[in-house]
Amino acid sequence: MFLATIPSPEQGVWHLGPLPIRAYALCIIAGIVVAIWWGDRRWVQRGGEKGAVVDIAVFAVPFGLVGGRLYHVMTDWWRYFGPGKEPIRALYIWDGGLGIWGAIALGGVGAWIGCRRKGIPLPAMADAIAPGIVTAQAIGRLGNYFNQELYGAHTTLPWALEIYQRFDPNNPSIPDQGPNGVAFGHIPLPDSPVHPTFLYELIWNLGVAVLVVWADRRFKLGHGRAFALYVGGYTLGRFWVELMRTDDATHVFGLRINVLTSLVVFAGAMVYFVLARRLGPREVIASGNTGDTGYTAEDTAEDTTGDTPGDTTGDAAGDTVEPGGDGEGVPGSEPREKENAASAADQASAGDQRKVEGGQ
Repeated sequence: MFLATIPSPEQGVWHLGPLPIRAYALCIIAGIVVAIWWGDRRWVQRGGEKGAVVDIAVFAVPFGLVGGRLYHVMTDWWRYFGPGKEPIRALYIWDGGLGIWGAIALGGVGAWIGCRRKGIPLPAMADAIAPGIVTAQAIGRLGNYFNQELYGAHTTLPWALEIYQRFDPNNPSIPDQGPNGVAFGHIPLPDSPVHPTFLYELIWNLGVAVLVVWADRRFKLGHGRAFALYVGGYTLGRFWVELMRTDDATHVFGLRINVLTSLVVFAGAMVYFVLARRLGPREVIASGNTGDTGYTAEDTAEDTTGDTPGDTTGDAAGDTVEPGGDGEGVPGSEPREKENAASAADQASAGDQRKVEGGQ
């Protein structure tokens, strides 16, 4: 008997008449909504057009879902193909099974297509949506909780997760540990309670989101570096969480395939994060106010030309208004023009004087 444990939900699917309401799908949808909402806010703060993230999500989200499912089926092919298996179930995305690696890779292709159509630089967009994506992943992990999956080994820690035997909802005598099963009687499984590794990853992902936002504000990351920081932070956490999981998985060189994938992707993200620093300061996204789809990436004022902060000489916003400026034309230009004219007159007078002296 344990002092405290986290109980698992009895089921992850409810029915509204003939319509199944799946907790996993609701969590995925909620995560997507949060990612788009937050990403759009950050994009506007960078100077982008409001609603651009939604337009790009039209391409990125479907591509991401397909990519996530493809990765899962490719790495866990034995779940769907072979003697006694049902290959058609490889298409049942609502039963769970989305690989984040495939989702990001193919979702990135969709985002690239959307960005090209709107004339938006992909790295800048990636930086804007980075914390929203990792937050969406955290929300999605709640779906694993309802499906009673992605847990670790037995533990007696106070936050241990109780896992129950689930049964076919239409026949309680038939075990069904899938997402459609129902935990009649709350019968603990032999390893229960276990490490809630889905919860560990959820908390880690929220921490990564905070880290990316902080670093982005502190160092004004640009050219995809905020996105690289997200990828590096996520893969670092996924590495140690994956080592704790005990569910079935494909192994390569004696390690779970996602452990190796985390190492490779982490290394790539960190290399890019360091090298992309050479690309200069964060780009500024300038979008027209007329609804045009043209965007241009410009250097920020924090460059290495020696200009002082706040200097707007040559900036698209126009010349600054100087105190005391009046008259027509460029504000503040008339006093400066008078000073220049007076200076030229003094120089001409001095020149004439030198000529007189030289002729004596």
